[in-house]
Amino acid sequence: MTSAPFKVLAISGSLRKSSFNSAALQVAADIAGGTAEFTFAKLSGIPLYDQDLRDMGVPEAVETLQQQILEADAILFSTPEYNYSVSGVLKNTIDWLSRVEPQPFADKPVAVMSASMSAFGGARAQYDLRRILIYLNAHFVNKPEVMISFAHKKFDESGQLTDADTRKFIGDLVEALAKWTRRLAPEDF
Repeated sequence: MTSAPFKVLAISGSLRKSSFNSAALQVAADIAGGTAEFTFAKLSGIPLYDQDLRDMGVPEAVETLQQQILEADAILFSTPEYNYSVSGVLKNTIDWLSRVEPQPFADKPVAVMSASMSAFGGARAQYDLRRILIYLNAHFVNKPEVMISFAHKKFDESGQLTDADTRKFIGDLVEALAKWTRRLAPEDF
């Protein structure tokens, strides 16, 4: 990685306190060290999307997240897979953010990883998240793909990653996101 720090907003698609996806984002921040400044988004205060509610204004939690995305140089998602797709919490959040101006995901460098107790590691959720955000003109890191299968065997009870290969894959993704971010906006670094 290069030495100039960049600002990453980490978004977990899980609200669970002991989420493997939130733990994976923490690993990414730890690996990045001083090369990136990580901020962790909070999705818990975002209400269910309702156009009647939207007509009354944008909720503060949505405005806060919109501002965090706009201020970030890049976004790193980690999502669980629920019923072959992204979690409802994450989809709801994106639905809200798709209806605000300025559109925070437009031209934003984005990387995604997933952690799941299944053998697929959340692959289907990743592909759906990519489809959703392509419409909002986000620019994804294509490789490496980080799909943490059997996550319950790779993180210990305190949420610490115990698998060296997974740590390397996450590090490779963070490095690729840094390079992609600098490539898309070299004048900012």
